[in-house]
Amino acid sequence: MIPVTSFAGKTVAVFGLGGSGLASCHALKAGGAEVIAADDNAENVAKAAQAGFITADLHNVSWANFAALVLAPGVPLTHPAPHWSVLKAREAGVEVIGDIELFCRERRRHAPDAPFVAITGTNGKSTTTALIAHLTKVAGYDTQMGGNIGTAILSLESPRMGRVHVIEMSSYQIDLTPSLDPSVGILLNVSEDHIDRHGTIGHYAAVKERLVAGVQGGGTSIVGVDDGYCRDVADRLDRAGKNVVRISVKNPLASGIYFEHGNIVRASGGARSEVAALGGIGSLRGLHNAQNAACAAAAALAMGISQDVLQNGLRSFPGLAHRMEQVGRRGNVLFVNDSKGTNADATAHALSSFSDIFWIAGGKPKAGGITSLTSFFPRIRKAYLIGEAAQEFSGTLGTQVPHEISQTLDVAVEHAARDAEASGLTDAVVLLSPACASFDQYRNFEIRGTKFRDLVQALPGVKPVV
Repeated sequence: MIPVTSFAGKTVAVFGLGGSGLASCHALKAGGAEVIAADDNAENVAKAAQAGFITADLHNVSWANFAALVLAPGVPLTHPAPHWSVLKAREAGVEVIGDIELFCRERRRHAPDAPFVAITGTNGKSTTTALIAHLTKVAGYDTQMGGNIGTAILSLESPRMGRVHVIEMSSYQIDLTPSLDPSVGILLNVSEDHIDRHGTIGHYAAVKERLVAGVQGGGTSIVGVDDGYCRDVADRLDRAGKNVVRISVKNPLASGIYFEHGNIVRASGGARSEVAALGGIGSLRGLHNAQNAACAAAAALAMGISQDVLQNGLRSFPGLAHRMEQVGRRGNVLFVNDSKGTNADATAHALSSFSDIFWIAGGKPKAGGITSLTSFFPRIRKAYLIGEAAQEFSGTLGTQVPHEISQTLDVAVEHAARDAEASGLTDAVVLLSPACASFDQYRNFEIRGTKFRDLVQALPGVKPVV
């Protein structure tokens, strides 16, 4: 745990008592603050009370003595409307911040030069975060990984030299971190997502930009420039005098790091050199993973990690659970769990990685559905549609792609496995990449992906992928 000393002797309200909220309560208390814990969910309030915290309905207390409101990232800050606790804080002139802001303040107070790598992007940020954490471990760092990837940042160990914090950040978390100042900041990409929480894609992109714009002096801003929003971000950072490393997997760059013929290449001053090879690394299959690997390589190089260590780390990376995870093989059929593909852009990366796909898709649909995936339809031998989106997706697939409405995951797995095996194709892939949120049938994508993995591994004759 990281004790938060910056509010010692002060009273702090914490709203939203899930994992990161409770961790904030413990960290603030350990640092000498008085904590008032609150939530709209009575069960969460009861858990906080059982943990020894003062709880209150923040509707009915004076805000005059609160030094800050620490807000959980799942609670709306701006859109579709500010949460009532945010309005109360603003009326009282109380700052509204999140748990990563508390971390940043502690780092500045106690170890401002300790390495801190922050990663964001619409797609790929979890894989990139896990890969950078793996590379820094291989390089001998005491590596602390957390944030949006799963472990609350204040549950990690405190910043110090020789210890690196590798932190995935959602746009919600960035919004609550006004003084975000990593030593290495990475913006992978920007495409339409979470507009319900940001109002417009322009605002969403601006929030993402803050992560790389805030990189501390002497640090490195790494920006994927294969979309227009991020190209504009990189240009603005250049004009602001930041040390910017551009990343592309679509085009060679005169200066930056790009992907070409299976290799990560660095270009500078008219010279180019190969940094690492990705050929044959199953956990980094596909162009989307080439971008993740190139950004991770740029971060490793910015931290002074050697190319030999980088290459060894890439080759030993096991991959991320629920993200292009190879969960089994039966004969010529490979089963791939991409449950983290919760929107069409993420699923496009998965579909682009294989040629003979028996595709399981559906769940709670997002704006735009799968209309953007039509260029990948020739790769799909048959689709198996589940959840709320089944009828909508059926209409989009039409006569272009053979499909069935399976409704549930267990039926989809059984039928897809049967059809893939009967196809006789030498490289058939049963791919769960839903292009949807999980919330219609599962609490989160991890539970959905675990269910898929269990169903696959229960099939007769399925063996682990070596």
